[in-house]
Amino acid sequence: MESSELLSKIRKIEIKARGMSKQLFSGHYSSAFKGKGMTFAEVREYNFGDETRTIDWNVTARFNEPFVKTFEEEREQTVMLIIDVSASESFGSINQTKREYITEVCAVLAFSAISNNDKVGVIFCSDQVEKFIPPRKGKNHILRIIRDLLEFKPQNKGTDLNPGLVQLTHGVKRRCTAFLVSDFITRNYFNNLKMAKSKHDIIAIKCFDELEKDLPKIGLVKMLNPETGEENWVNTNAKSTRENYKSWWNNISSEFNECCKKTGIDRVVLNTNENYVTPLMKVFKKREGK
Repeated sequence: MESSELLSKIRKIEIKARGMSKQLFSGHYSSAFKGKGMTFAEVREYNFGDETRTIDWNVTARFNEPFVKTFEEEREQTVMLIIDVSASESFGSINQTKREYITEVCAVLAFSAISNNDKVGVIFCSDQVEKFIPPRKGKNHILRIIRDLLEFKPQNKGTDLNPGLVQLTHGVKRRCTAFLVSDFITRNYFNNLKMAKSKHDIIAIKCFDELEKDLPKIGLVKMLNPETGEENWVNTNAKSTRENYKSWWNNISSEFNECCKKTGIDRVVLNTNENYVTPLMKVFKKREGK
C-alpha cells in the first residue's frame, strides 16, 4: 500500500472511530468496563463506624488520635485487543474484507479506551503470536495500531487462538479487559480461553461475512483456502456439498457459543455487511448492570 493511500485510510478510520467513540460509546464504556482494583486516596480522622482494619497506626501514633486510610476505585485500567490476523480475515463479499471491518471495530474500542484514560495494547495472532504491542496511552499510539492493522502481513496464514490466549494469560501480568476479535474459524480453544478468563475480563467479538454462512448454488467453482493456499473445484449445485458446508459452519458456530457460555464470557457477533454499533451497544449496556 502506498504511503499516501495508507495515510488517507488511517485518517478516514480515525475520524469515523473518534466520532463513534465520543457520540455512542464513551458513557457506556466508562460504566461497562470499570477498574477492578482499589488504590490509596488519603488519611483522615477516624469517625464512628469506620472499620478498625483501616486504621493507619503510624499516623495514629504520631498525632495520638485515630486516623484511617481511605481508598478509591482504581479507574485507570489496561485494555488488550487480541486480534486474529490470519489469512481467512482477508475474505470479503461486498464492500470490505473482514480485516478492514475488524480494523474499524478495534479503532472504536481503542479510542473509547483512551478517552477514558485507559492504556491499550495489542496481540496479533495467526496460528502463532505475530506481534505484541505493549499497552500505552495517547492518540499517536492508537494511530500506530490502526496502521499496523491495515498493513501488517503475518508470517503464518493459519488460525489458532491458543497462542494468543496463552500470551494474554502469561504475558499480561496485571488484570485487564481483553477483546478477543476473530472470525473464530478454528477449534479446540476452550481450555486456554477458560484459563485466560480466570485472570482477565474477556469479551469475544466474532466477525463474519454473510456469504460464509451458506454456500451459494452457483455451479462449479474454484475455491481457495487462504490459510493453506490449496485450490479445489467445488460443485455448489450438489445438495450434499452445501449441506456438508452448512454442517461445518454450524459446528464451529456452536463451539464458539458454547465456549463463551461455559466460561461466562460476554460475546458479540458482528456481520461485516451490517453496522457494528447496535450489537456493541447492547453488550456495553448489559455489562453496566454487572
